[in-house]
Amino acid sequence: MSVLTVLYTLIISPLELLFEVVFTIANRIIGNPGLSIIFLSLAFNFLVLPLYKRADELQAEERDIQAKMAPRIKRIKKTFKGDERFFMLQEYYRINHYKPVYQLKSSISLILQIPFFIAAYRLLSRMSCLQGMKFGFIADLGKEDALFMIGSFPVNILPILMTLINIVSGIIYTKGHPLKSKIQGYGIAVVFLILLYHSPSGLVFYWLLNNVFSLVKNIFYKLKNPKKVLCILSALAGAGITVMTFLKQGLDLRQKVLLWIGALLLILPLAFSFFRKKAEEKVPSRNDKAFYAGAVFMALLTGLVIPATIINASTEEFIDVINPSSPVLYVVNSMLLSFGSFVLWGSIFYFFLSDKVKSILSKAVFALNGIAIANYLLFGTKLGTLSATLQYHSQPAFKFNEYLINTAAVIVIAAALYFICTKFRKIVLPILIVLILTVIGIGSYTTAKIAKTYSDYESRAQSSDMPLIPLSRTGQNVVILMLDRSVGDLVPYLMNEKQSLKPQFDGFTYYPNTISYGTHTIFASPALFGGYEYTPERINERSDELLVDKHTEALKVMPVLFGSNGYDVTIVDPPLAGYLWNPDISIYNDHPEFNVFLTSGRFNITDGGVNISADATERVNKSRNRNFFLFSLMKTSPVLLQETIYDGGVYNESRATAVRVDGTVETDALVQHVYGLSKSVGYDLEFLKSYAVLDNLTKITVIKDDDKPSFVLMANDTTHSPCLLQKPDYKLAYNVDNTAYDTKLGSGYRYKGRSINMFSSDQVMHYHVNMAAFLKLGEWFDYLREQGVYDNTRIILVSDHGTPAGFYEIKSNGKEMEGFIPLMMVKDFGATGFTICEDFMTNADTPVLASSGVIKGPVNPYTGNPIDSNMKTGTEKVFLSANYVLSKNRDNKTFSMASWYVVEKDPHSSNNWRYVGEK
Repeated sequence: MSVLTVLYTLIISPLELLFEVVFTIANRIIGNPGLSIIFLSLAFNFLVLPLYKRADELQAEERDIQAKMAPRIKRIKKTFKGDERFFMLQEYYRINHYKPVYQLKSSISLILQIPFFIAAYRLLSRMSCLQGMKFGFIADLGKEDALFMIGSFPVNILPILMTLINIVSGIIYTKGHPLKSKIQGYGIAVVFLILLYHSPSGLVFYWLLNNVFSLVKNIFYKLKNPKKVLCILSALAGAGITVMTFLKQGLDLRQKVLLWIGALLLILPLAFSFFRKKAEEKVPSRNDKAFYAGAVFMALLTGLVIPATIINASTEEFIDVINPSSPVLYVVNSMLLSFGSFVLWGSIFYFFLSDKVKSILSKAVFALNGIAIANYLLFGTKLGTLSATLQYHSQPAFKFNEYLINTAAVIVIAAALYFICTKFRKIVLPILIVLILTVIGIGSYTTAKIAKTYSDYESRAQSSDMPLIPLSRTGQNVVILMLDRSVGDLVPYLMNEKQSLKPQFDGFTYYPNTISYGTHTIFASPALFGGYEYTPERINERSDELLVDKHTEALKVMPVLFGSNGYDVTIVDPPLAGYLWNPDISIYNDHPEFNVFLTSGRFNITDGGVNISADATERVNKSRNRNFFLFSLMKTSPVLLQETIYDGGVYNESRATAVRVDGTVETDALVQHVYGLSKSVGYDLEFLKSYAVLDNLTKITVIKDDDKPSFVLMANDTTHSPCLLQKPDYKLAYNVDNTAYDTKLGSGYRYKGRSINMFSSDQVMHYHVNMAAFLKLGEWFDYLREQGVYDNTRIILVSDHGTPAGFYEIKSNGKEMEGFIPLMMVKDFGATGFTICEDFMTNADTPVLASSGVIKGPVNPYTGNPIDSNMKTGTEKVFLSANYVLSKNRDNKTFSMASWYVVEKDPHSSNNWRYVGEK
């Protein structure tokens, strides 16, 4: 990270981020980019009004002092020369308590404009949602207006109009000022004309509005009672927002409440003006140190502690396998943003405010600290699983009583801490110092752990050799493919919709009555890979061994078994190896003869011939660098604001959520935005990485002509990353619109008189990704037939668990049991036809099915026990727990915090499930 990058992130990025969030929220409500630019201009001009007002006062003070000293300075310069003149001027300045550096006061307004201009320029000049948008006489907000041409030269009216307004404003503002001030004002107008002449009209329109505001402000200052007029205008704006809230369609109650609160805040100044005492009020004392300490605490909490805590929970998820870099950089970037926002710009605003406002702010910041701590630790703590793109698997939603409780808590905390600041002023700073030292300690410790994890990752990083799946043309091959979270119950419906799948899956037997022993990979996959000795219950019986060691053992059972029986062993993406999201394939180092590969994220994927994953790493980094700070703000904000800040997981990124006037939506986010059941915009990064592997199976499959059999153990997450795809072929698409195909979505999925529920986006998306996986596997199976290796290959398609999406609504003790129903399909050597077997199965039968008939008397190489299904009693005990975070289990020896259930016979009947307790 270069010095310039650090300075930009510290100074400009906070402003750019605030610009973007305000514009995006406004555009989402108003639905018109041109009007949203007007709102953005008004919002920021009113926000910085105190700054410019104070800057104007400082400039006036400087002009008055200069005017007062000018005659004597002129006489000194006329009378004296050289060093004598210099020392006389210095002494005269000292007598008047003046320093030459004070001349910079006359340029404060210009200095303040520079970062705001850069932020606006960077944002509005590259904002994709402005492209092609018409507003008034402006044909395209994303291009220069070019109202007419003189030859080949475009005549842009907006920058010319902006300059004229700037000059008029300067004439009014600099009336009676010295020539130097007038030249500076007119010079700035010319500079902006040159800089912005060929800029996108959206940017010029924004800056023109700023100049209009400046002109109105200069006229406004000439009024008899500007403060009262401002209060009236503010109240009118509040009334307008209130009316708009009633008229605007599509706003939920939470959004209406927020708008009403905003309107009320705009009306309050006018209301207070009627009750304000005419007598001069005593200016209350302020606590500058408390303000700065509170700002530092907020910066450390939002920039250091929260991002570091999120990353530390699963550091490996934030490491790119192909282009690895330390996740600590995300913390550093987030800290720069937070310190720039709270400390740098907070201090600048504080410096320019009046003593009365400073007194209020120094107390308000302390209250803000308490509110942030309470919101982070006590509210919104159960929003579900957070992905590496900082998106929750399900849209966060709060109940009405949660809004009420949190709002009441915020009010009580704010009042209590404000009272403490007023009555017990001396204890505020010590409290803040303790808080600062605490968050520094927590943040530093957590960041050090992240750095250590990355260092460990680097030390075990494997070569980037292209993955290869060898299959023998003459020997017997055994292939096990674990499709994470694949839903077994969907198979008949997939086959029924796509009749082409049946001949492709010729020879497969489908086992619908299959269960798994857990609903998360950490609990369910050991039994799949190692057999019945590795169910959660039996893993817990070995209470003197670490869970990670037992998981490693399970992953090695079949590779070692087949390897010792003459098979060429290939392992691809062993799930959670080493209890790490990026699998630690060094667990196989004691078997150098094994071929072990990591494939997730290694392949590119195209959409319409365009490579959509080549720049994924850069886009992910930019997204995280931006969104970690916003995620922290969300977690520390009142519950009423959290959904607004979260914004479906894109955190109000304008380039990610561009709503056009014609109703279409644009995005280039790495999070897919889903609208209803049939429409979506954008790509899901996690799906892309895994789907690309299935898309390239034919390219990485190597056919051998020798007789040595092959054993392939592979896992893939395509079915673990639900998203919408474009029908009828379930292809990747930037803009998905399936409305023409989903006319009977809820009832259109029937098989033999039974239908599945397809009423939620979660159900529809899981169906789509399972279909996509099956279609790609069908292509691979056709390729294996062409190469003559299909008949001599045993293929087992199995998932570690299902998903509790509610396709059949199988419930016990109020919990959805579908998460325990995985995929199980087996194609044996030379098998033909597609059959369904109703036998009761578990995914722990996988090692038995894999070794049956090819290994005589298979034995677990680590326990010496036979690999069979004798432990399957027909009444199976399964494990339901939310304690699935790897980092929280890495040092544990048993699974804990669980609910246990018993199932027997058909798992699709709620009557066959029974809750047996917790332990």
